[in-house]
Parts: sequence; structure tokens; C-alpha cells
Amino acid sequence: MMHRTHGLRYKSRKLLTKKPREKGRPGISRWLYEYRVGDKVVIDIDPTFITTAPHRRYQGKVGTIIGKRGKAYEIEIYVGGKRKVIITTPDHIVPFKTQPSETKAPAS
Repeated sequence: MMHRTHGLRYKSRKLLTKKPREKGRPGISRWLYEYRVGDKVVIDIDPTFITTAPHRRYQGKVGTIIGKRGKAYEIEIYVGGKRKVIITTPDHIVPFKTQPSETKAPAS
């Protein structure tokens, strides 16, 4: 009986595949966006560039940029109460957009 492998991309078929309309290179605006220290970002793994991708457990997590290393960014994430520092390129992060607060109109 063969031993099962548990590599980095183990159990990630749906997570790390692109939908048919997303295939190909992403738009240039994803690379041109300038992130600053303190900005909130969402980790969105792009399966095209797997060498610089963070682990799949961080997919969809929101973190804060704490620094830059060459072309890559250092992102601080809290998972289960522990602080984690992820180093990844702009291919795998998108800016975090906060939900607009719903303001109720004054009752007449």
C-alpha cells in the first residue's frame, strides 16, 4: 500500500484553480497598485505564479502590510491568536475594501 502525499497543494483543486473567464494573465492594475505600510490587504492566491504563493491556509485572510522586501511585501496576519508574517508578491494580494456603513435616513 502506498503512502499518501501531503504536499503544499494537497486538497486544493478547487481553491487553486481559475474560473474560465479568469484564465490568463491578470490585469496590469494588480501590479501597479502601490501598497503602503499599514494598508489592509486580502490574500488572494493566483495559481499562475505558484513559486511566490503563500500557503493555501492563508487564502482569503485579511492582513496588514508591515514592510517591503525587494518586490515582495511582508504581511502580518493573526491565525488562531498567533501572529504570522507572510512574505509574498503583489500577484497574490488585493486591497481590502471595507463595507460601506449603512446609514439610515431620519424617520419623518
